[in-house]
Amino acid sequence: MSEQTTNLPEIIIDEEFQRLLPPLDEQEFCRLEENILTYGCMNPLVLWNGILIDGHNRYNIVTKHNLPFNTISLKFNSRDEAIAWMIRVQIDRRNLTPMQLTYYRGMHYNIEKKIHGDIGRVSQNSASGHNDHLQGSTANRLSSQYKISPRTIRRDGEISDVIIAIGKESEDAKRDILSGAVKINRRQLREIASDSDADIVSIASKIEEGTFEEDSSAAKHGSPEAGNQNGSNTENHRVEASVISGANKFIANIRGLPQNAGPKILKTTIRSYINSLEELYSRI
Repeated sequence: MSEQTTNLPEIIIDEEFQRLLPPLDEQEFCRLEENILTYGCMNPLVLWNGILIDGHNRYNIVTKHNLPFNTISLKFNSRDEAIAWMIRVQIDRRNLTPMQLTYYRGMHYNIEKKIHGDIGRVSQNSASGHNDHLQGSTANRLSSQYKISPRTIRRDGEISDVIIAIGKESEDAKRDILSGAVKINRRQLREIASDSDADIVSIASKIEEGTFEEDSSAAKHGSPEAGNQNGSNTENHRVEASVISGANKFIANIRGLPQNAGPKILKTTIRSYINSLEELYSRI
């Protein structure tokens, strides 16, 4: 580990690493900014191969105000090891919501299994069940660290994967789940794990629209008829999700236009939306 004092060096911002961390709300960010302006950036930024892995908010502040800061470089054998370290730091440092804690614990479990994947693949050639024992050791070790049962750690891993899948369709939906803005419990998320990709798209759109509690939860995951309708409604769900997603983007584009936007810009924006609908129509 090496430490240096510097003034705005070349630091790489990795989008995946940055999205991994729960963002500060506006009030928290303002408090941090005020503290750094008063006392300076006391905690060093942490780098791995020049990539920022800890201190994204501090980096934004010192860059904005052109303030000096320290950096520390850590060594990891892989990107996955760097991610595992980031997760451990965030869990130890942040005051996380219950869902955020579940998400990061599950991600930690899944990444640790991935890191030791080569060992797992070798063990599959040996006695039956040995690979399960290796995975169980990961769950046991993390359950001791987080003071919960190995079973809970494994379930957290399933839930983490579902939230990541939803986030690939909608970052807003993922953010709402983790912040608690949408009421969805661990059982519902584990049930979603067995859904098709089209269902995930539909669920992400409904969460984003704020309609998930009104129909998705009850109709799909609690209704006796849900199993009979699942196959016939898959295509409808996909089309519905695409239409909602396209409409949301169109509305965002219209709202983002300058107030003095002329007819040409408006027509171009509307034509783009019409083209997306025509493309969807052609695929049905």
